[in-house]
Amino acid sequence: MASSKIPTKSGTDSVATAVVFGYHNVGVACLKVLLANGVDVKLVVTHTDSPTETIWFDSVAAIAHEHAIPVVVPEEPNSDEFIARLAALSPDFIFSFYYRNMLRPSLLATAKRGAFNMHGSLLPKYRGRVPINWAIIKGETETGATLHEMVEKPDAGRIVGQKAIPIGPDETAYEVFASVTTAAAEVLAAALPALIAGNAKLTPQDLSTGSYYGGRKPSDGVINWHATAENIHNLVRAVAPPYPGATTRIQGETIKITKTKRMPPVLTHANPAHLNVANDKVIALCGSGTMLRVLEAEIDGQPHNELMLAVRLGNGIHAMTAPQ
Repeated sequence: MASSKIPTKSGTDSVATAVVFGYHNVGVACLKVLLANGVDVKLVVTHTDSPTETIWFDSVAAIAHEHAIPVVVPEEPNSDEFIARLAALSPDFIFSFYYRNMLRPSLLATAKRGAFNMHGSLLPKYRGRVPINWAIIKGETETGATLHEMVEKPDAGRIVGQKAIPIGPDETAYEVFASVTTAAAEVLAAALPALIAGNAKLTPQDLSTGSYYGGRKPSDGVINWHATAENIHNLVRAVAPPYPGATTRIQGETIKITKTKRMPPVLTHANPAHLNVANDKVIALCGSGTMLRVLEAEIDGQPHNELMLAVRLGNGIHAMTAPQ
C-alpha cells in the first residue's frame, strides 16, 4: 500500500497547537500525552456525563481544568457556529480520543495539519462502536489501539500508528480496556514527534479485511443458553460490570451473571437453558452439550459468589429464560 506524509509546519521552533475532542480514560491518557510533549491545547471538547450511565472512568474535563484549558460541551459540534469557532482558533491538529460524536469534514478541515482519531482496535478490524466489547464477544485473542486520520467515513482514514495487546481467555472488557488505554497513550507518544515534524507516514487501510460494528444496548446482554459455553463465557466477560451485564431469569428473578468458568468437555448433556445446583456448585447447561460454572452473579444489585447463589437457588435443576 502507498503511504504519504502530513504537511509540515512553517517555523520549526513554533509550538504545535491542537483542539482535543475527548472523553473516557483514553481521552484522559492521550490528553496527558499531548501536554507532556509540549502541544498547546487551545480547547477541549467533551461530553456531559449521562445520569443513566455508570461513570467508572476518569474525567477529561478535570484534566483540562487542572491545566487551565478551556472546556466546552457543545450541543451540536457540527454546527456552523461551532465550526466557525474552531476556524478562528486555527489549530494545527484536531485529535479525537473516544469522543462519541461523528465530526463532519468541514469541522475536520479547520485543522491546518490534519485531524486524527484514536480507535480501540487493530484497524481495519472492528471499526465502529464499542470495539473492545465486540472483540471479546467474537473470541479474539488480541486487539489494540490505532491512531488514524479522520475522514468522512468512520474509522476509515490512513493509519499513523498501531499497537497490539493480547486478550486473555478470561479477561473482562474492563481489564482489556485498561490495556488498550495504555497502548493508546504509547501509540500517540510514539507518533507525535513525526506528526509535529511533518514527516509522519500515513498508510491507507485495506477496508476489505475488516468489518464495521454498531453500538450495543443492555438488552443485547440477554443470554441465549442454547449458544455454546464458549460463546456465553465471551458474552459474560464482554459485558461484565461496569458494563450493563449478561442477564437471565431464574425462579422468577432477573439475575446478572458476572463471572463464569469454562468446564472441560469431559461430560455432556442434552438439556440446555437449565441450571444444575448441587454440592455448592452452580453449573449452567449450554448449547451443544457444553457447560459453564457460574462463579459470580448479581441479584437486585447485590453480589453473590457461587456458594451464595447455590444457597439462594437451592439444589436441583432450574430452568433459565430471558428476562421479562
